[in-house]
Amino acid sequence: MESEAQIPEWASTPCMMGIDEAGRGPVLGPMVYGCLYCPVSYKETLSTLEFADSKTLKEEKREELFESLKTDKTIGWAVDVIDPKELSAKMLQKNKINLNEISHESAMGLVKRVLDMGYLLTEVYVDTVGDPEKYTVKLSARFPSVKFVVAKKADSLYPVVSGASIVAKVTRDRALRNWVFDETAENMHREFGSGYPGDPATKDWLEHHKHPVFGFPSLVRFSWGTCNSYLKDGVEVLWEADKEDEDESSSKSGKRQMKLSNLGFTGMKRKSEDIESSGKGRCKFFESRKLERVTRF
Repeated sequence: MESEAQIPEWASTPCMMGIDEAGRGPVLGPMVYGCLYCPVSYKETLSTLEFADSKTLKEEKREELFESLKTDKTIGWAVDVIDPKELSAKMLQKNKINLNEISHESAMGLVKRVLDMGYLLTEVYVDTVGDPEKYTVKLSARFPSVKFVVAKKADSLYPVVSGASIVAKVTRDRALRNWVFDETAENMHREFGSGYPGDPATKDWLEHHKHPVFGFPSLVRFSWGTCNSYLKDGVEVLWEADKEDEDESSSKSGKRQMKLSNLGFTGMKRKSEDIESSGKGRCKFFESRKLERVTRF
């Protein structure tokens, strides 16, 4: 992808963009959003470049087309690679972010990135996630100067989206092929198949790479329901901090809440610091050993 200092002359003419993803469904590996953009005047030429929905093309053909579009001076492209740990963290955090919202933000991030580089985007074609009309409204509200066309199977309807699907798919495939494991278990191997939950090779890999305490390697999206069946015999881990939060939220001490609210911010901060300094209220490990926080040496 071009840097801001290297954008071509055609960037100041009306431009179009296609956006698509790869790896939304798999339980393994990253989800990749890709975009392809070019001058609107290049639309007819784009339709002659053999771009098609990446799922209908063999891997060799996708690689060939990707390499050819990279050398085309009238085409730009970009990707957003969302790794499994980020997906799981967002979907499992206290204020959960669902996959549709993650997808929307990734697509809008690509639009913003290209606009910020100085390209005059006037029309953007997007393969829908969720309801097309609602998605169109959301995109248009964020970028009112751009015309959005959101459609199901957009990767088979618009060559600019087909090109984006090739960018996303090849990037994900390469990411999986070159994946560097954080873990170093002796029995780990890379024969994990396509990464889709129904793939026998993926099922076998998950079965042989589960751990009763730590779950799976970081290649796996822990937030996928697929993982639950593999970890049904796993060790239950209890976190004291979570227990304290539950007890606090379930208590119905209106009197105590009233008293805390009257303390003001300064009083709350001081009390919090006292607790942290003494070690009490944080963990029995600190309390039983009478460990204190040291602020001066």
